[in-house]
Amino acid sequence: MAEMDNTAFDHVREAIQKRSDALWVMNTTIHSHPELGYQETVAHDTITQVLEDEGFQVTRHAHGLATSFEAEYGSGGRLVIFCAEYDALPDIGHACGHNLIATSSVTGFLALAAALKAASNVKGRVRILGTPAEEGGGGKVKLLEAGAFPDDTAAAIMMHPTSAHVIPQPIRGIAGVKFVASLKLRVQFHGRTAHAGGAPWNGRNALDAAVAAYTSVSMLRQQIHPDERIHGVIEEGGTSPNVIPAYTRMNYYIRSPTVQRGEELLARVKACFEAAATSTGCTVDYINAPTYKNLRINNTLSNEYTKLMAQRGVTFIPRSEEPFTFSTDMGNVSFAVPSFHGAFGISGSNGALPHQPDFRLAAALRESFDIALSCAEGMAMLGWRVLTDDAVAAGAREDFVE
Repeated sequence: MAEMDNTAFDHVREAIQKRSDALWVMNTTIHSHPELGYQETVAHDTITQVLEDEGFQVTRHAHGLATSFEAEYGSGGRLVIFCAEYDALPDIGHACGHNLIATSSVTGFLALAAALKAASNVKGRVRILGTPAEEGGGGKVKLLEAGAFPDDTAAAIMMHPTSAHVIPQPIRGIAGVKFVASLKLRVQFHGRTAHAGGAPWNGRNALDAAVAAYTSVSMLRQQIHPDERIHGVIEEGGTSPNVIPAYTRMNYYIRSPTVQRGEELLARVKACFEAAATSTGCTVDYINAPTYKNLRINNTLSNEYTKLMAQRGVTFIPRSEEPFTFSTDMGNVSFAVPSFHGAFGISGSNGALPHQPDFRLAAALRESFDIALSCAEGMAMLGWRVLTDDAVAAGAREDFVE
C-alpha cells in the first residue's frame, strides 16, 4: 500500500505542476470578476471551460442551480466529492478568498483523477461539485435538497484560506476546523406613511421600529455567551425625510455553537423585534434563510490529512478545539456525509481576517495561489486514501455516524 501511495503522490504532484499555469489564469479570472451568490456566471463558465479543456464531460447548471456544475471521473468503488466555492462579498469582492477555495478544489479533483487514470486497476469515483452562494445564500443546502451529496458519499472535501497570523508559525493550517451554526432572517416592519411635517400623527414609523429593534438587540449582546454572535444591518430604511416610512427591512445573523443553542438565542432576538413593533404601532414578519449548521470535525479525515502533509514537510494541526465564530453551509454537509473542511494560512494581509478588504488583496497573491496548490496535493491524496484504503473509509464513516 505504501508503494502504491507513493506512486499516486508522484502522479498527483506531476498533474498539478503540469496544470499550474492554466490554474493560475482560472484563479485570477475568478478573483478579478467578483460575483455575488447565484450570479457567479464568470466563475461558472471559467471553471467549466477548464474542466472541458481537460476532457471531462461537465454538467453545467447542475441540480437546478444556474451557477452550479458537476463533473466526475472513475467507476465503481467509493465516491469522493470536492466542493468548489466561488462567490464573493458585496463591495469588497473576494475578501473571503473563495477564488482560492475553487482553485484548491478543482486542483484536487484534477490531480486525483490523474492518479486514478494512471492506476487503471483502482476502483473509485471522484467528483467536482460547484457550490454557489456560500455567503448567506445556502448553496450547499439547496444542493443537499437536490440530492447532490448521495448518502453513500465516502467523503466531501474542501479547504478555506485564513490569515496566517492566527496560526503559529511554522504551522501551515488546521486540518479539522470547528465553525458555529448560523441562523439567518430578514425582518420586515410595516407601518403607515404620512407627511412628516404636516400630519405625523397619522403615521406609524417603520424606521422607528427598526431603530428600536437594533438598539434592543445591541443591549441584548451584553447577556449572551462569549461564543455567540448577533449582527445585522438595516437594508431598507425609507426614501425621504419628510415622508414617514411605512416599510423597513433588516437582515440579521444569529450565531451559536449548535443549532439548538442558536434557536434559543433567536427566540430572545425575536422578542426584541416584536417589542419594537408593538411600541411603534407597526407589524413585523420574517423572511427566513437557510440555517447553517455547525461544522463537525471528522477525526479520521483530519488526522489522515495531517499525516499526508507531514510526509511532504508541511505542518498542520489535526483539529481546532475551540470553534471559530464563523459559519458555513459546509456544516450542513458535515451532518449528511463524512466531511473534511480544513483551513490554510495565507500571508500578506496585514493581519486582516476574511471579510476585510486587505484579505482580498492577500487572496490575489501568487504566494497564496502556490499555498492553495500545495494544500490541494494533500486534498487529492486524502481522496486517494479514502478510495483505496478500506480502514480510512470505514473510520471516516464511523466518525460521521458517532
